[in-house]
Amino acid sequence: MRVITGKARGVSLKTPDGMLTRPTADRVKEALFSILNFDIPGANVLDLFGGTGQLGIEALSRGARHAVFVDAREEACKLIQENLRRTKLEGEGRVVRSDYLTYLNRCTERYNIIFLDPPYGEDFLETALKRITEIDILQSDGIIVTERPLGKDLSMEFDGYTRSKDYKYGKTLLALYRKM
Repeated sequence: MRVITGKARGVSLKTPDGMLTRPTADRVKEALFSILNFDIPGANVLDLFGGTGQLGIEALSRGARHAVFVDAREEACKLIQENLRRTKLEGEGRVVRSDYLTYLNRCTERYNIIFLDPPYGEDFLETALKRITEIDILQSDGIIVTERPLGKDLSMEFDGYTRSKDYKYGKTLLALYRKM
């Protein structure tokens, strides 16, 4: 797993042992950032299910202003901090050890891009989407990026948001919600 482009291009990111974290495949990440290309420069980013930090780090490498990485597991938070050091982006990111709902319920920051790539076997994606739209932490014209496995339905619509088509990459589906 590596940073694809930008100021940290080519830097290998440390990956976890075991199966608790499922990093986004490079092919999916490359396609996603091609879609987001013009939205990233200067963006304030939230990587809500941080894992390795690769989505937020890729955004920082491509010109995002700041990224907040949230993960409930101490090991994941240490891994994200290590990956920020490896890419020399530690001054542009902040790691928060917290359950995603606790973070959202206390959140006072506003974001341009929010990455939601939670563990696949849970209902975290639906719950996080619903809560984010209720608390209004996304800037106007901001984007929520969702990643889920093929076969998992995501038919949620929200007032004030437009939803993209599903983008299919192997066994992964991406959908974007843009705030109007």
